[in-house]
Amino acid sequence: MKQLFFLLLVIVTACSPSASSNPRTDIVILTSTTFLADITRNVAGERLSVDSLLPVGTDPHSYQPVPQDVAKIEQSKLLIVNGAEYEHFLESLLENAGGERETIEASTGLSLRTDAESEHGVDPHLWLDPNNVIVYVENIREGLTHFDPDGAAVYQSNAEAYVAQLEELDTWINEHVSQIPSERRLLVTNHEALGYFAERYGFTVIGAVVPSVSSDASPSAGQMAELIEQIKSSGTPAIFLDEVENPALAQQIAAETGVTVWLICILNLLPMALLPRPISL
Repeated sequence: MKQLFFLLLVIVTACSPSASSNPRTDIVILTSTTFLADITRNVAGERLSVDSLLPVGTDPHSYQPVPQDVAKIEQSKLLIVNGAEYEHFLESLLENAGGERETIEASTGLSLRTDAESEHGVDPHLWLDPNNVIVYVENIREGLTHFDPDGAAVYQSNAEAYVAQLEELDTWINEHVSQIPSERRLLVTNHEALGYFAERYGFTVIGAVVPSVSSDASPSAGQMAELIEQIKSSGTPAIFLDEVENPALAQQIAAETGVTVWLICILNLLPMALLPRPISL
């Protein structure tokens, strides 16, 4: 399982963006979350200044906007969002923000996994498959080119270099997953976030502590009991918990099943999240 622990940490890597000889750092490109800021910086290079609306280590599902967020949006010229019903916290902010800005929806064109039991009906965690991130890169490149035509060559070059690294990452993951017996490719997460990863690389999602694509939900006692039985019967060895999520329920299930709770970085894919680590019960 050590291979799996590492794979889940390098689903999307932060690559060094190319430089531009004609930076436009006076123009702020705003993204909804940190992982989109990272992807955008790889495409924009040093030509544009990129900032994230949500700070590092924030769970978008439970984020409560602050007045400064409205000011950030008002000052931005371009807003990049994930889409797929991910940024519900943005709705009130956009209603209250003045000014005009272009918007890029990074997930445009991708097929969505549906979740009939979810409040929102779809799974927005598309970036957990590097192949989907390639589509993000193309959508962002196209949007930046429309916004700043003079930078088209820079954005094209940066996007091609980044896509090449994402393709290498996909190959690397496939090679390492092939070393894990198919019957051991089992996933239990704190909330339903790894569906796209599982589909791409042949994993079976046994269940989730919070049976929803949003971490801002609560399982019933019956759902908890059912997950405990599923973990015991399947032999799943671990629960994967995002660093920004409350570990209490995962720890409770781990105590009853004997599995390990591993911290990974699902919601904010950051370069400093190099290694998973178990948390004590």
